[in-house]
Amino acid sequence: MKTFLSAIQWMAFMIAGAIAAPIAIADLFHLNPIETSAFVQRTIFVLGIAGLLQGFIGHRLPVSEGPAGLWWSVFAIYAGFVGTIYSTSIEALNALSGGMIFSGIVFFLLSAFGLIEKLARLFTPTVTFIYLFLLILQLSGSFIKGMLGLSEEQAHIQPKVAVLCIVIILVTFYLGQMKIQWVRQFSIIFGLLIGWMLFILFGLAPKVPSSHAIIAFPKLFHFGKPTFDAGVLTTSFFITILLTTNMIASIRVMEEVLKGSKTKPVSFKKSGFISGINQILGGVFSAIGSVPISGSAGFVSQTGIKSIKPFIIGGVLVTVISLLPPLMNIMSALPAPVGYAVTFVIFTKMIGLALSEIEKVTDRQITYTTAGIALMVGVGTMFLPAEATVKLPAFIGSLVNNGLVLGTIIAIISEQYLRWQKKRKSASSVS
Repeated sequence: MKTFLSAIQWMAFMIAGAIAAPIAIADLFHLNPIETSAFVQRTIFVLGIAGLLQGFIGHRLPVSEGPAGLWWSVFAIYAGFVGTIYSTSIEALNALSGGMIFSGIVFFLLSAFGLIEKLARLFTPTVTFIYLFLLILQLSGSFIKGMLGLSEEQAHIQPKVAVLCIVIILVTFYLGQMKIQWVRQFSIIFGLLIGWMLFILFGLAPKVPSSHAIIAFPKLFHFGKPTFDAGVLTTSFFITILLTTNMIASIRVMEEVLKGSKTKPVSFKKSGFISGINQILGGVFSAIGSVPISGSAGFVSQTGIKSIKPFIIGGVLVTVISLLPPLMNIMSALPAPVGYAVTFVIFTKMIGLALSEIEKVTDRQITYTTAGIALMVGVGTMFLPAEATVKLPAFIGSLVNNGLVLGTIIAIISEQYLRWQKKRKSASSVS
């Protein structure tokens, strides 16, 4: 029973973190409600399968898969090309499907030539600290906006939503600190359920949409045959390199959370191959490419559930629910502010994980200089308006629009340069 409840909690976490991206992208491409529902279903299905593949074959850690923010930004950029480069939204979506398939092939090549392992060595405690700090800063804006009831349709703060979200946060924090172990472990699902009931009670929960089918299997190449054009392929190549950094960082963070527990050594080569399969699944099912979610570490830290078994069962439940429209509709009716409020609690744990990385550093001066440079660049780009990158090549625009990845890359480059400079000075002083 305990394992099953833990699996339900994982399932809720996975779906709550994945539902926003496909809905937002469907809106960008002006898909009708039926198409939007199908797009959400295919994305959740792919994410469920992706998590299971990584859990069984890849990194074999309890790290959930979510829609990659980098792909989200690329989808947004290419939605702007409809009417210019692409005549229709469907044409653009087919090109993006081709791009995800190509991304999978690049992942295969990076894994086969051992490049992912080499890149993993660059994720030192300094880089991991900066990555986590930037992740928290990047998501904090979305959390606060969501908990205040702000959205594309609502430009003003909703006091009732804000107050309820504060209550949900306090309740979830309280449950997570209780001495009763089973309450502490299931604090996330309790927080979601209590929050959902409060929103229903105050008439703020959306209605559960009706469904005309009990079972619906996702369709292959839903938008048609994928296309491969030079622009998308170039973008996909660079996006894959950046997705690799996301994947490595998420694995590193979870390894720290699970330190001391019985876990098998992570194979970055296997994880890279599975990531390639997952990108291809995104293209084949006309969905969104996935990436391991760093927030999983905060989830495990909050609940204390380190076993991979509940995660695997949760992944199976996500996959099954994606095939059952009535259940999928119920899960998609979870009020977004409730999801943001509970996830806010999870991500507060990430700050502690970030700061703990500093304790492992041997040369604080290099860390401080690297952090100063990377945080200035990463946080600074987060404040750039989206339209500022419209005229840049797509892959550069998606990088500049993502302060998390850009800041992490700057951190890697800065730290390696400072280390090289220090070694050179030491060598010259000895000689």
